[in-house]
Amino acid sequence: MADQDAQSPVGIEPPALPSIRWAGPPEGPAVVLLDQTRLPAEEVELLCTDVPALVRAIQTLAVRGAPLLGIAGAYGVALAAIRGDDMAEASGLLERARPTAVNLGYGVRRTAGVYWAALDRGEDAQRAAAVALAEAEALHREDAEASRRMAQYGLALLEELLPGGGHQLLTHCNSGALVSGGEGTAFAVALGAHRAGQLRRLWVDETRPLLQGARLTAYEAARNGMAYSLLTDNAAGSLFAAGEVDAVLIGADRIAADGSVANKVGSYPLAVLAKYHHVPFIVVAPTTTVDLQTPDGASIIVEQRPGQEVTELTSSRIGMGGEGGGLPVAPPGTQAYNPAFDITPPELITAIVTEEGAVSPVTGVGLAELCARSSQVTIS
Repeated sequence: MADQDAQSPVGIEPPALPSIRWAGPPEGPAVVLLDQTRLPAEEVELLCTDVPALVRAIQTLAVRGAPLLGIAGAYGVALAAIRGDDMAEASGLLERARPTAVNLGYGVRRTAGVYWAALDRGEDAQRAAAVALAEAEALHREDAEASRRMAQYGLALLEELLPGGGHQLLTHCNSGALVSGGEGTAFAVALGAHRAGQLRRLWVDETRPLLQGARLTAYEAARNGMAYSLLTDNAAGSLFAAGEVDAVLIGADRIAADGSVANKVGSYPLAVLAKYHHVPFIVVAPTTTVDLQTPDGASIIVEQRPGQEVTELTSSRIGMGGEGGGLPVAPPGTQAYNPAFDITPPELITAIVTEEGAVSPVTGVGLAELCARSSQVTIS
């Protein structure tokens, strides 16, 4: 349904949406994922019993979103440790699964670090594996708390920038519970506005070519009873021109030291539109997404996805890179340009909101000062 008015009264919450969980015996050891390639048609869990299976799930977008990838990477390291796998090999496979999302490497390195530290202290492999699992679980809890705090700071910023409520917010890709250990990043702010009675409408970009907005954000908005409308990505400009967008809220997959933001491709054009139409453009992401070792946007490696995602429509599972056969929408042999992300420079960003507060205007100095208050800043 393209247009949806709120279905549930404010204050009535839907059941929790567990995007990832750890399974011990007898089901595991395993990392259990809500398979996002199956949504919105069906809610199916994917059981990953080894690291190669988890890497495939990451690469095919069964699990996605920067914070959730960090949690998945952490659980993947714990899984490898419990199985007695080669830890260096497992960590490398996980870290390289998607190069742009900085949280993935953060979760892997953090959990692997405590594993190796336990061995250095003289712990046996079984005990070191238990320590790794405890660290992954701690990261999961921390991300849920960060999500809650980002929502608070983001909602306060909206109230400051747009007093009076009745917000019409535009978002791109998916940044809700499906990317987080909690209720998300940018979507969590919109959800907070909905619960406060301040959301008039959530505009949802479909997000070509894999439709994470249509399949996932609209799914989450419907679950939460939010008033939302789905639009094609190339219709956003007409919304701005008509004065129907009060603010843009997006997440991030990596934030460079100068405040440049890598997010799902299509984010940068929204920033340009927002700047021209004098609309706030707000990025919401945890400090684990800040990479102070990457100096600027030009230094961010942008993942290139398979061309079939553009030249074909998959008939069943979105995001499988054409596997299983798809419906051609371009002539055979057509070359496709298919970056997964684009880079938005800091001068187009009104504010970056984290669990430690907001940075506005967005500068390298301001971002570094904010991150200094966090113990979770990413170190490459």
